[in-house]
Amino acid sequence: MSQEIAVIGSPDFTTGFRLAGVRKFENVPEEEKDEQLDEAVERTLENEDVGIVVMQSSDLDHLSRTVRKSVETSIEPTLVTLGGDAGSSGLREQIKRAIGIDLMDE
Repeated sequence: MSQEIAVIGSPDFTTGFRLAGVRKFENVPEEEKDEQLDEAVERTLENEDVGIVVMQSSDLDHLSRTVRKSVETSIEPTLVTLGGDAGSSGLREQIKRAIGIDLMDE
């Protein structure tokens, strides 16, 4: 069974993904992230059709401690964050967590 990509964030963030064909998304306006982002992330994590969740790294600051821990330790779906200071090392860690090996290890 193939799984889909889901995007969570502000309408400005999700629009590009939707135009590219991503069908699963949760729009959470900037001014409502503190109140609504936890629920949007929990709904997405519980969806068995989702294999990858894409969020802006800055949105992690709006999550409660419990939900943040859930997304950071989730293997399936795997969280991919965009933006911020992590760069390729952050992506490397996300890939390692998702598949269990370091593909970039020399």
